[in-house]
Amino acid sequence: MSEQRPVSPVSEQETPTGATRGLILGIETSCDETAAAVVAFGEDVLSSVVSSQVDLHARFGGVVPEIASRAHLELLIPVVAQAMVEAGVSGADLDAVAVTHGPGLIGALLVGLSGAKGLALAWDLPLIGVNHLEAHLYAAQLEHGRIAFPQMVLLVSGGHTQLVAVAAPGEYELVGGTVDDAAGEAFDKVARFLGLGYPGGPAIEEIARSGDPQAIDFPRAMVHSGFDFSFSGLKTAVINHVRRYPEAATEDVAASFQAAAVDVLALKLERAAAEYDVASVALAGGVAANTPLRQRVALDAELAGLGCSLPGRTYCTDNAAMVAAAGWHRFRSDGPSGLDLPAVPGLRLPV
Repeated sequence: MSEQRPVSPVSEQETPTGATRGLILGIETSCDETAAAVVAFGEDVLSSVVSSQVDLHARFGGVVPEIASRAHLELLIPVVAQAMVEAGVSGADLDAVAVTHGPGLIGALLVGLSGAKGLALAWDLPLIGVNHLEAHLYAAQLEHGRIAFPQMVLLVSGGHTQLVAVAAPGEYELVGGTVDDAAGEAFDKVARFLGLGYPGGPAIEEIARSGDPQAIDFPRAMVHSGFDFSFSGLKTAVINHVRRYPEAATEDVAASFQAAAVDVLALKLERAAAEYDVASVALAGGVAANTPLRQRVALDAELAGLGCSLPGRTYCTDNAAMVAAAGWHRFRSDGPSGLDLPAVPGLRLPV
């Protein structure tokens, strides 16, 4: 474990429960990462601990819900303890416990939610329910500080692909979403078909470095039509091409698939930013770690004269720091959630 660090001296602010030091313990168990973090005032990360289950699920080619839930049961207490030690705080120092209560795998969500309720009850602290999708919108703020609003965020992961207009913290408009597969899901399925392993995003990016992104002209579905996405056809086109041309170089297939996916994502974000006349753009979610996508979005933003917030790769994937940050803002605007907070696997972004 890391050496204890003292809590940063911060000025007190007002919340629904009175004066506060702004310290929120965040807990995240929506899928296959067990995570805990302590964050001050929604932006100063005192600790962030993530225990990934990638190795447990890799041989199955994807996340197995039962395995994920059992792993969370084993890992949650030591992960929370490590986050508290690294932050140099005790339960008495905290102002609230924030926890993801959806969307996600029901068993996985219940582990984190039950643990958070127990800690809130034991430490006599408010409990704050956090929407996992909303938490991702705060990831860039953890490293970039205050964001230039209004902002257009491309939230892209294994389970979601959305364009979200953010007028201010807590004020969202869903601009577009996927009509079938999420982008990250397409990366995983293509990687599995090509025999590249799991998770698919990093595997495809790695082999694509030695491939030709223009070798195969894969379709860019709906690229000039509205703000919704479709990746099922792109995935099918890759499968059909490889079956028809089995001699095709895997690195060229991967590079061409990645180029098509990035084109669609970046072009839709660029168009949405212009349509909504925003001050900045941002990426969020696991696919936001993809290097070609990050480079393309940053260049497009620079050419358009927009601010650009790209979260560090640590904060692209699931983590509890973003949960604590979102929890801080929800606590200030809505107050505590209560100990009857349910797990909601299909929870939607609050718009």
